[in-house]
Amino acid sequence: MIVFKNVTKRYDNGTIAVDDLSLEAPKGRITIFVGPSGCGKTTSLRMINRLIAPTSGSILLDGQPTEAMNLAQLRRKIGYVIQHAGLFPHLNVVQNIATTARLKGIAKKQALLIASELLERVGLDLSFGNRYPWQLSGGQQQRVGVARALASDPEFMLMDEPFSAVDPVVRHQLQEEFLRLQRDIGKTIIMVTHDIDEALKLGDQVAVLRTGGVLAQVASPKELLSNPADSFVADFVGRDRGYRYLSFVDAASSLAVMIEPVVALGTEAAAARIVAKDQWILVVNAAAQPLGWVDLDRQSGPLRESDLNLSGTLASQDHSLRQVLDAALSAPSGRGVIVDAGRVLAGSVRLSDVVAAIQSAKAAGWGGRP
Repeated sequence: MIVFKNVTKRYDNGTIAVDDLSLEAPKGRITIFVGPSGCGKTTSLRMINRLIAPTSGSILLDGQPTEAMNLAQLRRKIGYVIQHAGLFPHLNVVQNIATTARLKGIAKKQALLIASELLERVGLDLSFGNRYPWQLSGGQQQRVGVARALASDPEFMLMDEPFSAVDPVVRHQLQEEFLRLQRDIGKTIIMVTHDIDEALKLGDQVAVLRTGGVLAQVASPKELLSNPADSFVADFVGRDRGYRYLSFVDAASSLAVMIEPVVALGTEAAAARIVAKDQWILVVNAAAQPLGWVDLDRQSGPLRESDLNLSGTLASQDHSLRQVLDAALSAPSGRGVIVDAGRVLAGSVRLSDVVAAIQSAKAAGWGGRP
């Protein structure tokens, strides 16, 4: 557990970066610091490992005040991941990862073995081990940065906007990989982000800070969306918080998945029309994975890849109502496509059924006023 007790950071010019901050980051959970520029997110994070010294108050790691700890020992307890990974350019990937293990006193051979194992845990092939940072993409560098922070098996992890320097697709992949990794390792983590969607997706609890370093609210993502403390929090979370709240409502128990007729590429449009429910037919590959929809009113010959409408998104079987609603809204047919963990087609759901499930969940009292 990481505890802030009345922590303040005041600079010599009188500027207050963090003002009387008190909160608890639970053991084995992810706490996210979020807020506008100048709210003290990064300053608060850096006071934990004493990169910045608090002016007053105390920070405790599992009950031990950090100001009483030896600085080197303190930092060995903490993994630290920054925005651009900060890899050593003269070391290859495995050597980069092994550095924190070596600093903890682990023998070189064992440290390199740990580094190789962590490569796979963060989703990189062992073949990346001999590459240098300049040979990696931004997303790959961030994965290496996370692995390096984990190599010393720290009790705590601090992450300062670790996924903000990559494109949206890679960012989503990194977030999913990070959540999978955290389910395995269960570290006590504090992360800084400026992205409220990232905070709601990754955080077990979210701390919203005002400009000037004042804590506005700390709560679970669900509570933050359903019951913001005041107008500042409500505005920061955003006007579409009702839609975001759907991410926390399970759809599996309230929606029946229908059988969806499918055809393969190359099928004649006339034959596809015989099995289709309407003008739209779903095309799948040989592994029964959805490829896209085809508008049969526009086709007369064999169905080709260039005929596919790719606007529809997919929802997984352990879906939330937000995923399913998006799938149904984005599908040109109005039927959201549901897949299993291997992206194999499980069936579809109608938009009208999703809307009815939302109304039912809301009527059942899903959490206040989303």
